[in-house]
Amino acid sequence: MNTDGSNPPEAAGIPPSLEETARRLTGSILADGRTRHVSTAYLPDREAVLGIVEKLTWLLFPGFSRPRDVTARTMPIRVAFVLTEVCRALFEQVSGALRYERGIESRDSTFERQCTECDARALLIVDAFIGRLPEVRGILSLDVQAAYDGDPAAHHTDETIFCYPGLRAIAVHRLAHELYKLDVPLIPRIMNEYAHSQTGIDIHPGATIGKYFFIDHGTGVVIGETTVIGDHCKLYQNVTIGAKSFPKDERGRLKRGVKRHPTLEDHVTVYAGATILGGETIIGAGSIINGGVFLMESVPPGHVVHGPRAELSLRSNPEMPPAGYTI
Repeated sequence: MNTDGSNPPEAAGIPPSLEETARRLTGSILADGRTRHVSTAYLPDREAVLGIVEKLTWLLFPGFSRPRDVTARTMPIRVAFVLTEVCRALFEQVSGALRYERGIESRDSTFERQCTECDARALLIVDAFIGRLPEVRGILSLDVQAAYDGDPAAHHTDETIFCYPGLRAIAVHRLAHELYKLDVPLIPRIMNEYAHSQTGIDIHPGATIGKYFFIDHGTGVVIGETTVIGDHCKLYQNVTIGAKSFPKDERGRLKRGVKRHPTLEDHVTVYAGATILGGETIIGAGSIINGGVFLMESVPPGHVVHGPRAELSLRSNPEMPPAGYTI
């Protein structure tokens, strides 16, 4: 009997029609270690990480989400309170992620020592991350301005914070990137995939992105792990900053940690549907990549790249409604 008075799953009646399927499914689960986690090793809690993201978002843009009853006088108290919550929750998740990385099992003879080491490292990581938040806020303020300056449809910077998926994606990315630089396992990817699911914008937490950055519309944008983007850059929807190929070692395994994605220098604009590939590809400062371009070579500074002009053909529409047609 469970503490809540209910029977444990093992004691529950299983319909005969499900017994065979349950047996086969259990066999499949236990036989494939890649798709299950039944050990006593730690894993980060995805829902807890997402809760941390939302608290951090409030610190980045206070007053745009609840709680909104904050004044200049009460702001220091509220900020300190939220920071305390973030520190406690983030320490627990980072410490768990570090345990997971080491594969620490509770029955391991070195469990206590390794957990102490993970906790000590997690404290250092959380302290370093929290200490970077004022700088992250400063950079995001420039991103907010870039969104307003770059879109004539924006009526106010508040609108870009409330409504623009590009700003949401870059805000989460800048937080995740700080944790990525601190070598935190799993958590930065959880954060960015959360933003990806919300916005349709896929930015790997390893990508390095400069100040005053704007993604207009944004759906379908992909920015790879080793991408480097300079200051004052702008991307439109459906842009891919990706890898040209995946280098392999002598055993045929993918090499990791090599530069696979392009570099965009300062003041580069990439219009909708363009694809730029390759770790050796450098788009020079002040260049413009027109929509639909497929590019795998470097561009000197100050150039405009355009693809072949499409030929248009016109013909009359045989299904054109007659003049004066009404429903």
